[in-house]
Amino acid sequence: MKFGTVLLEHAVGGVLGHSLRGPSGVFRKGRVLTDCDVKALREMGLREIIIARLDDQDLPEDEAAIRVAAACAGPFVRAGAAFTGRANLYAQADGLALPDPSLIDALNLLDESITIATAAPFACVRTGQIIATVKIIPFAAPRACVEQAERLLMAGSAVRLAPFRPYRAALLQTGLAGDKPSVAAKARSTIERRLESIGSRLVSERLTAHDPRALAEAIRQSSNADIILVLGAAAIADRRDVVPLAIEAAGGEILTFGMPVDPGNLLLTAKLGETVVVGLPGCARSPKLNGFDFVLQRIAAGLPIGRQEIAGMGVGGLLNEIPTRPHLRESPRRETLPARKIAAIILAAGQSTRMGSNKLVSDIQGAPLVRRVADAALASAAQPTIVVTGRYDAEVREALHGLPVTILKNQDYTIGLSSSLICGIKAVPEDCDGVIVLLGDMPKVSAELIERLIEAFDPGGGRAICVPTWRGKRGNPVLWARVFFDEIMSLKGDVGAKNLIGQHEEAVCEVEWGDDAPLVDIDTPQALAACRQP
Repeated sequence: MKFGTVLLEHAVGGVLGHSLRGPSGVFRKGRVLTDCDVKALREMGLREIIIARLDDQDLPEDEAAIRVAAACAGPFVRAGAAFTGRANLYAQADGLALPDPSLIDALNLLDESITIATAAPFACVRTGQIIATVKIIPFAAPRACVEQAERLLMAGSAVRLAPFRPYRAALLQTGLAGDKPSVAAKARSTIERRLESIGSRLVSERLTAHDPRALAEAIRQSSNADIILVLGAAAIADRRDVVPLAIEAAGGEILTFGMPVDPGNLLLTAKLGETVVVGLPGCARSPKLNGFDFVLQRIAAGLPIGRQEIAGMGVGGLLNEIPTRPHLRESPRRETLPARKIAAIILAAGQSTRMGSNKLVSDIQGAPLVRRVADAALASAAQPTIVVTGRYDAEVREALHGLPVTILKNQDYTIGLSSSLICGIKAVPEDCDGVIVLLGDMPKVSAELIERLIEAFDPGGGRAICVPTWRGKRGNPVLWARVFFDEIMSLKGDVGAKNLIGQHEEAVCEVEWGDDAPLVDIDTPQALAACRQP
């Protein structure tokens, strides 16, 4: 790859080295320059420009990124689409991230053009969460290095995930004379939330005396659970204390006692047949992160918790002095960022003035036009799907009969497009991070195009507005981050959100599509006839 300053007349086909802003908009870094681009840059007064030019030995950044990411993805991990040289890997289930340090280090040492960053080993992740990201540093990577990376990654799964399994847990608490019932109730509530956060549930609870015989009987009666959690009235001080003696009396075997995690040092593990038994430290009563969480998460993920595994928890095991550690009291699912949720709005309130009739129910290859758009939204990851109707409310509802969509009639549809947008935005659930706005008269928009926009969406990475393009021309649908909802709600008249795109160019991600689907809508009888052509 060559990188440097060239005269504009030699820039066609080159990759723009740095973003430029001009009267016609932003020319983003990484754009492959066309004749039209060069003309526009010349009109901006430029005579030379910094570009990268690839040769036959290079792989473009996106192709290199997706090939490396796909090779990294192990069980329950999905490689997403590549954008600006970055391809993310996503969790396909709730569970624990298991990057392979040796493979990750070897990959990062292979060539400076190829990097991968991952979540920490055993990090608790949620379905759809990014657990690793591959970034190609320049605009291309040497083809030979990418091929070498693929061969290296054949040795194992560089990034895999151990999914949580739905376990049934029994909780046994011992008490002493004078103990307040509220203490046991609070402990149960905290432990129950912990279990729910990893997909397990509490199926039974027993309170018993702090006595080896009574506790042993309670343990035997709970042996049909997958996990038995024993919380003593007093902390376990020795292998000959009440809790371990009771486990052994019930026929169990003590596996480990003590762990290098603080808080959580006084934790014990055992087996009773196929049932895992955990003697809990006193800090298990607290919603704050402690050693019990480390052990419980690994059990739920089906990972071993022997002496070697627990001994390996010491690095990173000092939790008391880490104020940024999440607390269960804030939320039982706050240990990691949740997966992003995107809603879909289909605008179907137009009056079809140029068509002379309701175009949205026109038959396109065996289905009403608006139903084709709804089918695409429902087949994608966007949810829920909200349809905004207007003049032809009854006809649109009939066309969508049987589909799991929310249909809202915009009573102010005569005001114009802005009122329909506002109507739809008001219905987007609070837990949605963004919305993809579709037009009901675009027959070629597919679930794959919608998915591509969702893959590109990354507000933290400067991709808060995702716009599809074809041959450099912007089209629809457009994905908007929630941060823009207030501005959309302030629109007036027969205008959409297109002007807002120009006001926030720094947040725009252009997603090039392989055909003209982002540009094709049905506004005239001629367009409808052309669309019906095989």
